[in-house]
Amino acid sequence: MTIPAAVEELKPAWFSEVLGMKVDRVEVLDAHSGTTGRARVGLTGVATLPASVFVKLQPFSPEQRGFLRKIGLGVAEARLYDAVGGELPVRIPRVWHAACDAADGSFVMVLEDLAASDCRFPTPADADVLGVATSLVDELALLHAGYRGAELSWLTPPDGMRRKPTDAELASRRTHFIQLALDQFGDELGPAFRALAERYIARSGDVIALFNEGEHTLIHGDDHIGNLFVDDGRTGFYDWAVASRAPGVRDVAYFLCNSLPVETRRAEQDSLLARYRGALAANGWTLDAQTVGDQYRLFSIYSWIAAVSTAAMGSQWQPVEVTRPALISTTAAIEDLDVMGLLAERL
Repeated sequence: MTIPAAVEELKPAWFSEVLGMKVDRVEVLDAHSGTTGRARVGLTGVATLPASVFVKLQPFSPEQRGFLRKIGLGVAEARLYDAVGGELPVRIPRVWHAACDAADGSFVMVLEDLAASDCRFPTPADADVLGVATSLVDELALLHAGYRGAELSWLTPPDGMRRKPTDAELASRRTHFIQLALDQFGDELGPAFRALAERYIARSGDVIALFNEGEHTLIHGDDHIGNLFVDDGRTGFYDWAVASRAPGVRDVAYFLCNSLPVETRRAEQDSLLARYRGALAANGWTLDAQTVGDQYRLFSIYSWIAAVSTAAMGSQWQPVEVTRPALISTTAAIEDLDVMGLLAERL
């Protein structure tokens, strides 16, 4: 089956082929491009057709398309949806079709139109954000326990994450965005921000090595609130491009430190971690409180790195109004959790 390279190639004949149902008419309801190309498409045809679908395909601009092909995020996500889109134990968009060609970096995903399914997209300002977090840790426990010890032969990191440059090149890549952020925000965000940025720039390889400690499972890898939806009270996940094998607490820390309002996280993080442990145990995986607490402190650094790197690029990656709250939240978390004390003990 062909892989469309542009919205204009999303024709009735193509949808008929990939969906296995007769499609008479296609209407592009909305289309925009960022990290990937995205389109909401209305479908008319047989009664069993969905009224609309959400299509992810290559970015519309040649420059962004070249960048995405180089790092391979679109191919990685399409490969995951094709392999396990129908069996993940957590709520994800229904996968109607997913295909990719790693040789040329092309990909396409035809997914459930979540808005048409009456799902909503939460924000940190929502009154029920704690309920979103509570559901999230339950769902993460299902995911992590379900894939504990699994081989995951179908999971292939994006090409850009599998290349092995020299140690000096790798360190430079890892620290580039942190240095940009230090230059931009160091004076404003205070001594804890500056201290961690300087320590990470000096010892990035040693810090990254700590992230591999602990038993691994399948993780979403990028579960900030902008990649979540709520369906009848249940938190669901989309944008699986950086799914990987890692300790499950990384997903928990990523959300709590990045997306919960600071005061909510401070008040509720202990109970949410306890709930995660309880849900894991109910699904056959026992982790003691000390291990979870230590991993949570450690992976608050991972959450901080992700938020700081994104903020450092400004509007080139995400609008400033989107990146700034996460920058502030994760910086508060690394100070609250004394990660400099943790690194002093561990490095």
